[in-house]
Amino acid sequence: MKHPGDLLAISTFREAVFIASLLCLLLIPSRTVAQENFDADPELPGIQQALAPVKVDGKVLFNVRGMSSYTAEQRAAAISKRIKNAAADQSVSVDSLKIITDGDHLSIYAGGNFLINIYEQDAGVEQVSRETLAYVIKEKTREAMKLYRLDRSRPALIKKSTSALIALVIQALALVIILWLFRLLSRGFQNRITSRIDHLETKSFSLIRANQIWKIYYSVLRLVKIVIIVAFVAFSLDYLLGLFPWTKNLSNYFLKLLGDPFVSMGKGLLHFLPDLAYLIVLYFIARYLLKLSRLLFKGIQEGGISIKKFDPDWAMPTYRIFRIFVIVFAVIIAYPYIPGSDSSAFKGISVFIGVLFSLGSSSFISNLIAGYSMTYRGAFKTGDRIQVGDQVGFVEEQEVLVTRLRTIKNEEVIIPNSSMLSSNIINYSKKAAEQGLIIHTTVGIGYETPWRMVEAMLKEAADRTEGLLKEPPPFVLQLSLGDFAVNYEINAYTNDASHLKRLYTLLHQNILDVFNENNVQIMTPAYETDPEIPKVVPAEQWNQPITTRKEKGEK
Repeated sequence: MKHPGDLLAISTFREAVFIASLLCLLLIPSRTVAQENFDADPELPGIQQALAPVKVDGKVLFNVRGMSSYTAEQRAAAISKRIKNAAADQSVSVDSLKIITDGDHLSIYAGGNFLINIYEQDAGVEQVSRETLAYVIKEKTREAMKLYRLDRSRPALIKKSTSALIALVIQALALVIILWLFRLLSRGFQNRITSRIDHLETKSFSLIRANQIWKIYYSVLRLVKIVIIVAFVAFSLDYLLGLFPWTKNLSNYFLKLLGDPFVSMGKGLLHFLPDLAYLIVLYFIARYLLKLSRLLFKGIQEGGISIKKFDPDWAMPTYRIFRIFVIVFAVIIAYPYIPGSDSSAFKGISVFIGVLFSLGSSSFISNLIAGYSMTYRGAFKTGDRIQVGDQVGFVEEQEVLVTRLRTIKNEEVIIPNSSMLSSNIINYSKKAAEQGLIIHTTVGIGYETPWRMVEAMLKEAADRTEGLLKEPPPFVLQLSLGDFAVNYEINAYTNDASHLKRLYTLLHQNILDVFNENNVQIMTPAYETDPEIPKVVPAEQWNQPITTRKEKGEK
């Protein structure tokens, strides 16, 4: 039974071979169909200076120029085809190559097979005489034909097939060993990390754990493994494909396919190094400027640094504004040095982002401006009890765009800052701690009760209420003289704006108790006629327990 790791290695190798071969096949240039005497064009005035290599089995023999009727690539393809055809014809001897003078040019033949015409302009491109060029091309062609036939001979193919088989076995074993080594390394790292590092803690707060460290090591190890396997497979395929004459082109194109991206990235990186150095310097300048400014504003917020007429609550909002300006300014300066900043694609993306920002920025900007406006106005701060419209609650968080309130019912209310700016805001907490917040309630008492007695009872009820201040003392106002009752308003101070509902409840309870103790009827709401018997509760009934439904049923 094969090990899963071995099966994985074999599968990976097969997939790599298949993908590489497919890509190489797609990249093989199409062969140009040329006439037998395709380069016998005597039109010399139309010489093109572009050169193309003449190749046989992936090896460059020489370069040829273009002519008036066809390109250099077309001429090179036609010459390569004729040389291969002559080399494949065993009846043509390699020693039959000869140079013939034909008018204004020289021609090279292999037996009776035409190979190439050499013009004076061809020699001019190589800066040699026409005869010298013809001789060099003939000798290179001769060697190419010999090598072509030798590579395709039976002994050579048997030898190369054996080498390929041995190499394939060795490469497969090496790939399995590589996978086994990485598996061993991963287990070793995992055991060492889990045994030595349980977790790091600072003040009982877990910062990083062993499994997190292992995930980082495993990701890096996996990346290294992939790079090594890809490189190994690439060089293995290059060796195997280079053994046989029919696949030499594949090996060349395969290596070029893998190597060109890295070469391009390397050249691009070298070209980008001066700009990269500038961007790095700019980054550190902006970073330390922001760090220094944060320390400054943090000191102002905490009271360590004092600036005249600058409220500490403004510190962090001002820092955020300053940070935005620094970042925007740094981006503007860095923009010309960013790779591809002058490309059409980069400009298109910039325009697209600008359009999106402009379409959705109206409400965004209005809320942003409103948020900072309220901050500098000092209308409220986090923890204050405020009222916005018909919403009353505690300020949970004042964000850049919205303000979050928590009501006494534990509901979260999110209000856009633009709405906050256009609404009347009542802050119950701002003056409560400094000067005291006045709570008040109104009762109607009949004319038969002296007003001095009523005021004394209301003050007594305020004194009994826990949470109301003794100093300043509570005071009573007579709001109006009604048809059957006088409307009195009790006013008392408190420095606790967080529990106003509870304070009102306690005050109302104490008012009821005090007036019942003194047999004084509260006539709020007003009666149309005086009752015959005052509606007061005797003291002995104040703590009378309620009768449940169960007790009523038993009776």
